[in-house]
Amino acid sequence: MDIQVGDILKLKKQHPCGSSEWEVLRIGADFRLKCMGCGHQIMIARRQVEKNVKKVCR
Repeated sequence: MDIQVGDILKLKKQHPCGSSEWEVLRIGADFRLKCMGCGHQIMIARRQVEKNVKKVCR
């Protein structure tokens, strides 16, 4: 999967704020994602992100 820093990911499940779009801030063994709705940041395992991505928007 070709994901770069700055890409917007649309995930299968929504964040509690209602947004399902996340901005990629960091890539490695873990991803740092920022919710486009409320700005909340999370660290999540690469395997879990790749499994839950619905669409990559550049």
